[in-house]
Amino acid sequence: MRAESRLSWLAVAAGATLCAAVSAVGADARWLAALGSAITRAGRIPSSIPYAAAPSHDWVNVPVLGELVFHWLDALGGDRGLVAAQAVAVAVMLTLLLRDMRAAGASDGARALVIVGIPFATVSALLVVRAQLFSLPLFALAVLLLRTEARRPSRRLWLLVPLVALWSNLHGAVLTGLAVATVYLLVDRLRRDRWTALGVLAASWGALFVTPAFARTGEYYLGVLHSEPAASGFGLWAPLSLRNPLDVVFMAVAVPLLWFAVRARPKTWELVSMVLLAIATVHVGRNSVWLVLFVAAPAACGLRLRGVASARGVLLASAWVVPIVLLVAAISRGPMQTVAGPALRGQAVRLAGGQPILADSEDAEQLALDGRRVWIANPIDAFARNDQRAYLSWLQGRGAGDTLLRRHDVVLVQADSKAQERLARDDAFREVGRDAVAVLYKRAS
Repeated sequence: MRAESRLSWLAVAAGATLCAAVSAVGADARWLAALGSAITRAGRIPSSIPYAAAPSHDWVNVPVLGELVFHWLDALGGDRGLVAAQAVAVAVMLTLLLRDMRAAGASDGARALVIVGIPFATVSALLVVRAQLFSLPLFALAVLLLRTEARRPSRRLWLLVPLVALWSNLHGAVLTGLAVATVYLLVDRLRRDRWTALGVLAASWGALFVTPAFARTGEYYLGVLHSEPAASGFGLWAPLSLRNPLDVVFMAVAVPLLWFAVRARPKTWELVSMVLLAIATVHVGRNSVWLVLFVAAPAACGLRLRGVASARGVLLASAWVVPIVLLVAAISRGPMQTVAGPALRGQAVRLAGGQPILADSEDAEQLALDGRRVWIANPIDAFARNDQRAYLSWLQGRGAGDTLLRRHDVVLVQADSKAQERLARDDAFREVGRDAVAVLYKRAS
């Protein structure tokens, strides 16, 4: 390890082991494993959601590779396997960011400080396992490639095409990476190498459609972007808000990073990308991770900290105890429970007697992964808009969601959620079981 990189690598190790030690599996994760399992059993890609009773005919399934990978990870280690994969993805992402910072000429101390701040600014992306696991290293890789090309143009730019093709089969954030690449190609590369820029641009957008859905790939992305959660700003589609503590922490870290990034005098294409990513973040808060990852390298350059003195070598060596302790904690503890336990889920299945169960997003995904049938679950965009709307109303404890309660006798819901609070006041249902996370209800009659 080079002496001038000790702090940087310590920060990378700390970030990755922190992820391994405290990450939990969240909503928008287990459904991939459930669909991957269904594809493996059937030997084909289903045209509807096999574990949901709500109509989902002729759904376009694009991220099939991501579903299969999640299935394999779940089969190997369950939630532990998913958390381990998240930690690896974060480690690769931080390593790529470190390479980007070093190539830009940032000092070791500045690199380390920025890397340490990234997990705090992006808690919901780095410390919660979701489908965007794949996009964390792939976005960092795309940005590294673009910045390398901006400094020294070459034929390596064509690597963007297979990168987009792979990414499109894994996760929808490929659109964000492709948008940043488009800005670079049109604002920067076009002036210096017109035909290469136009060729890579056309090939990259064409690569977006190299999925099992082929020409209908665009239909899938439009369905996601125009789903009811996206239109209403619900859940993962919620806009940036000062009422969300995690968004407040993000802003506390991101604003200084943006200041230092602008101070480093980035290229025009980088400034345009920063503006677009900032607008996307305000519109949908979870886009904040892409803004933070993009500004990391210029922010480290703008920070202008000097390297750590060699006299602090002993202190740096002793500081490695932090990632070691976090790694031990990750190995020794089990993933945090975020869904109803096996006993409560089993009770729900017995009470349902083969009928679909109405459950909140995370519990519905877990029931689907168990091979059980639910009314509706992620991916929510696969269903009719009226069913999406009724389900979101129920999750938010609104009266419009009561139409779902009239159709189902067994309901599994997260404890202390708005849906659970409304059920507790509904005389038509009675509580029949609960654990630390969820509550089970059955129709009283």
